[in-house]
Amino acid sequence: MFAREDLTYTTLPLPDRADLSDDEMRAAAQAFHEVMRKRHTVRDYSDRPVPQQVIEDCIRTAGTAPSGANHQPWHFVAIKNPALKQRIREEAEEEERRFYAGGAGDEWIKALEPIGTDAVKEHLTVAPWLIVVFAQRWGQFEDGTRFKNYYVPESVNIATGFLLAALHHAGLCTLTHTPNPMRFLNEALDRPASEKPTMIIAVGHPAEDATVPEVAKMKKPLDEILTICD
Repeated sequence: MFAREDLTYTTLPLPDRADLSDDEMRAAAQAFHEVMRKRHTVRDYSDRPVPQQVIEDCIRTAGTAPSGANHQPWHFVAIKNPALKQRIREEAEEEERRFYAGGAGDEWIKALEPIGTDAVKEHLTVAPWLIVVFAQRWGQFEDGTRFKNYYVPESVNIATGFLLAALHHAGLCTLTHTPNPMRFLNEALDRPASEKPTMIIAVGHPAEDATVPEVAKMKKPLDEILTICD
């Protein structure tokens, strides 16, 4: 993406300027909240296909996220291939069995009880798409020399949030999954050592009998997550 000769500071007029009244801003903020409050983490998927174009458009949205020095230190691998999904499930479940067999510690396992999770990750093969998020620890100029990326975890996390919101806005359900460690994903997906896998996102439509944990609907009220300093 970058060439050394392009590293100069230039400006252009602000494009796509929003010009909403206070009432319009309030309405827009409330409308977006109404959309996002209906987002649920789903573990029960149907096998209904999802068009590739939808996945591409949502990842394109993720790519608009802000990032340290605008280095955009992320890469997304979208997987539909059944054999590859099966391989990822098998290796992820191997890590999960170690996790639930004692690797996580009693306190962590206790915290997960209201969520109802275990080492079986059927969603990894049933959901029509998996998206693996990679964080790029360094980049390369066109001549092949390395450059450092900045605020990589923060940047990738923001882009992932954009992606989850875009997928929900498109009418899809998601499940974020973080087997630990995730190094097997580099080999399975042929990604370079400069990239660190951060998350697997299952994407698709909910099964007819899909459920969510009751505790998942318990969100902190605004006064517990917001302090106004005026």
